[in-house]
Amino acid sequence: MRLLVLGLNHKTAPVAVRQRLALDEPGQLALLERLRSAWPEGGFVYLSTCNRVELYAGMKVASASATALAQLLSKTCEVEYEAFAEHLYVHEDEAAVRHLLKVTCSLDSMVVGEPQVSAQVKEAYRRSCDAGSTDKVIHRLFHCAFATSKEVYATTSIAQRRVSVASVAVSLAGQLFANLQRAKVVVLGAGEMGTLLIRHLVDSGCRDITVLTRTRERGLKVARRHQIASAPWEDLGERLTQADVVVASTGADQVLYDKASFRPVAERRRGRSLLMIDIAVPRNFDPAIGQYEQVYLYNVDDLATVVEENLEARQEDVAWAAQIIEDNVTSFMDWFGVRDIGPLVGCMRTYFQKISQAELSQFFATEREMSPLAKRQTEAMVTRMVNKLLHELINSLHAVARQQGPEEAARLIERMIGRG
Repeated sequence: MRLLVLGLNHKTAPVAVRQRLALDEPGQLALLERLRSAWPEGGFVYLSTCNRVELYAGMKVASASATALAQLLSKTCEVEYEAFAEHLYVHEDEAAVRHLLKVTCSLDSMVVGEPQVSAQVKEAYRRSCDAGSTDKVIHRLFHCAFATSKEVYATTSIAQRRVSVASVAVSLAGQLFANLQRAKVVVLGAGEMGTLLIRHLVDSGCRDITVLTRTRERGLKVARRHQIASAPWEDLGERLTQADVVVASTGADQVLYDKASFRPVAERRRGRSLLMIDIAVPRNFDPAIGQYEQVYLYNVDDLATVVEENLEARQEDVAWAAQIIEDNVTSFMDWFGVRDIGPLVGCMRTYFQKISQAELSQFFATEREMSPLAKRQTEAMVTRMVNKLLHELINSLHAVARQQGPEEAARLIERMIGRG
């Protein structure tokens, strides 16, 4: 049997290509049904997320063809094969196992450590199980991936490290406010960084978010896209008075507030805590504003320092996670390399048991005065002896299969039982 994964992701294909191969649930079920019809003895899982579309397959070597799988995917999605062929990657056997484990552990994600990836893989596997498109090898492979992911998240901090200014900013807000979901958040500016921050805030559960932009139309557009509120720029002073968190990322040439002009805002707030995150360059707020009581002002350099520290720690986490993955890849491939000799091992066990039973029958025929108890004890002794010898022999055969291939181990078994 051969393991295959073919797919495309954020590294190899633009979203315009990926989305054409992203099937809805009925489409996924139709694809899985076609795969099982074409390869009844195979096992398949289709994975689709915002960053990747992948097909995992376990198939007999004679019929294992990445091109055939891709063409069936092309037909189901009604997308010409040539439209995505150049973006495809294909991994086989050990490389396929390693790829799945990296995906499930979020080492292949756009944001390393993204915790929802493992849940997405589990959902894809569950759907394939429900569709009856999995087999013993696929079951073992995906459970290996889930166990590896659990080990990585339990023994590293990879999912907790924030490695972008936007994510650090949101993490900082979560530390200051116990219930960030209820905090009033004001975002000034809707450029690339401001939009990224809004997305992080929404993902963190924030619902009371208002964006202010100098261009009213731009603010309304961003608000509609993210389902948040928008307010005119003239409301800035009032919004600062009401806010719990202010994120500033406008392209203003000079500060929006210095310490003196911010005084009326601070007085109206009556000592309520305010987190101000100024990620604009040049700065939107005078650093002296942070001297007011209960006002916590951080600029982009402050956040960048945290990002750098997290990146250094993340590198150690990634290295440790990679080692965990390699250990589990080796463990799976050890099993995968010998599973084909399982039926022959069973035949060998039966062959040895028949020999022992024949010898016992012949022995008992000459020992007519043995008591029933003595016969049972003799049978038990011979069975234990045969099982111990078989255990040592099977371990040796597994070693041969791992080192020289399952075909060589199979030939040894066949010679032992008289089939060779």
